[in-house]
Amino acid sequence: SLGFVEASLVALVNGIVKSIRMAHENLKEGRLFVNSGELLDASINRSPTAYMLNPESERLKYEYDTDKEMTVLKMVDKHGVDIGMIDWFAVHCTSMNNTNELINGDNKGYASILMEQAINGEDALTGKGQFIAAFATTNEGDVSPNTNGAICIDTGLPCDSLHSSCDGKSDKCIASGPGEDMFESTKIIGEKQFLLGNKLYDEASTIVSGHVGYKHRFVDLSNVELTIDGEMVHTCPPAMGYSFAAGTTDGPGDASFVQGTLESNPLLDLPTALLFPSPSDEQIQCQSPKPILLNTGACSDGIKGGICWPFYPWQPTINPLQILTIGQLVIVAVPAEFTTMAGRRTREIVKMTLEQNGYGSDLVVVIAGLSNTYSDYVTTFEEYQQQRYEAASTIYGPHTLDAYLSEFKTLAEALALDKPVDPGPDPPNFLDEQVSFLPPVITDLIPFWKDFGDVIKDAKHYYSPGQTVEVTFYSGNPRNDLMTDDTFLTVEMKVGSGQWKVVRNDAALDTRFFWSDKTLWSEARITWDIGPEVSPGVYRIRHFGHYKPLFGSAKSYNGASREFVVTTP
Repeated sequence: SLGFVEASLVALVNGIVKSIRMAHENLKEGRLFVNSGELLDASINRSPTAYMLNPESERLKYEYDTDKEMTVLKMVDKHGVDIGMIDWFAVHCTSMNNTNELINGDNKGYASILMEQAINGEDALTGKGQFIAAFATTNEGDVSPNTNGAICIDTGLPCDSLHSSCDGKSDKCIASGPGEDMFESTKIIGEKQFLLGNKLYDEASTIVSGHVGYKHRFVDLSNVELTIDGEMVHTCPPAMGYSFAAGTTDGPGDASFVQGTLESNPLLDLPTALLFPSPSDEQIQCQSPKPILLNTGACSDGIKGGICWPFYPWQPTINPLQILTIGQLVIVAVPAEFTTMAGRRTREIVKMTLEQNGYGSDLVVVIAGLSNTYSDYVTTFEEYQQQRYEAASTIYGPHTLDAYLSEFKTLAEALALDKPVDPGPDPPNFLDEQVSFLPPVITDLIPFWKDFGDVIKDAKHYYSPGQTVEVTFYSGNPRNDLMTDDTFLTVEMKVGSGQWKVVRNDAALDTRFFWSDKTLWSEARITWDIGPEVSPGVYRIRHFGHYKPLFGSAKSYNGASREFVVTTP
């Protein structure tokens, strides 16, 4: 992204604020239901050797090395009309691997679209129906959707299990499946989540009842003191380990690094020395056995003019922690990616604390992962010792999880006993100090005999289900207008003399929008995969956008393909 992109932040903030406003303006009486079930074939543990380091007595309490339970919160109005749902299931959104450059919602976005289509009906455009389905993440830190597992892609042989490497390199050890490519895998894993989520939604009969409560506080997780087995320990200023740079089997990183690295290499430290001060002996000891690659905590105090660059923290020290209760449903909002066992311990201590202080035994506790801010990963102390990717990304050291458990126990006690909590330190705001190298759009060029929206490559005259329509247009830079609440494309069906009905937009599962800069002009390539459900008829594809003249503000344009016929199979 070439650094901070203000337009992206503004779009996210505006979207969140608008969503909250729309929710408040549409308040209505309703009922909530909760239901749970197991989904067994949509996830695997991508760091199983680290998971096995957890105590055997603890592992024996669970049948699997990932959480297979899906929890669904169903929302209907007082008349029983469907409003929405939240589905929590532990799996990474990495079916689309790190070679993908298309904006997408991965497997959970796919599941959400399928669920909304099932309730809203086929006539509702993607993202435009009344019913809203959120397929949310939970403790997916070590959980992969690539269920075929990892192999060495050059030989087909198994990877080294400890280091996820092939001949000492990480870039050839890649997990895939269950589909033939990442697009098919996304559909398969998304559909599995949808099918069980839809079933649990339909069969949900347990009413959520009781009071609504919450506790929230900010905590400086870089310096939490704890007593464990009679020994005083503490967390550390943030730092990233060598194995972070290796990436994961879902998306490999730099081939110079492998997971499970426990020793530093002075040659590999040289590039990072240009960005951060060398870690102190105290920091090295605190983060041990993690060999520190990025000493990000050295900039956490806002060092100015030193060798930290950029001159603001790369990672947070002050984190928001939160527990919400709606009747017997307990939502533990964590600002990181907890591994399977880290999440289990968190749910367990929150549930136990609430029950010991007056709550019933019917509590349903879910982890809401990556909530409110992002502070990378959280492993157990035992998993941390192996220093795979998740442990190298556990930024506050080996006792990070212990700090979270202590803080969430405090919040749960305060919630149960209705006691106030110290709000904690205010997190700093570094918005005005962000660095960006993304140049602005100066102007959009086009051949002088053409107009923006003109077709470069047109559709064929006839198609049948199973084929793909492809049309290319002269285009302006999509950054000129993000088309929020709008679309860069439509697929339209002719329904009468001169009348067209929009049947697809750019959020649809079967459309794709590619933009490319050709130096003297830019092109928008639009594709539509015609599925078996598509009705025979006359169609066209349209493109919408904005171009930037050399002087003045961006101007809108649109273009259309020729009419084409979709026949019966």
